[in-house]
Amino acid sequence: MNKKTNPGLKIICLNRKASFNYFFEDLIEAGIVLSGSEIKSVRDGKINIADSYGVEKNGEIFLINSHIAKYKQASISNHNPTDERKLLLNKKEINKLIGKMQRDGLTIVPTKMYFKKGKAKVEIAVAKGKKKYDKRATKKDRDWNRDKARYIRKSS
Repeated sequence: MNKKTNPGLKIICLNRKASFNYFFEDLIEAGIVLSGSEIKSVRDGKINIADSYGVEKNGEIFLINSHIAKYKQASISNHNPTDERKLLLNKKEINKLIGKMQRDGLTIVPTKMYFKKGKAKVEIAVAKGKKKYDKRATKKDRDWNRDKARYIRKSS
């Protein structure tokens, strides 16, 4: 069975660690403000969002701890690799996210970064952290599904 992919969508970076460490409640697509050298580096695929998270400052959402490598050809006008980057969301979405963060104690985690029609987008998740026993159960289920697939493959 072939997966149909969206032709206008080019995935740059995935955050696999997030699905292991968090339960996702909501997935939201957001734009991201990038400078010239940052977008050049992102187009080269030199980005890491594994340990990043979102915070609220002055009624806006910022992505903290995302690492975009310096662009070699930018020389003087280069960017700081670990700057905080503003996420572009509607006021209604921002208020909803801030409410969930303050009221429910949830966090904002980026799950993937991609280009959509030439614009850089970030998929963020409103997430709740997993406990250690939840992570063990996830690993156990994943191992069992892999073994089950092996047994079925061998028997047929």
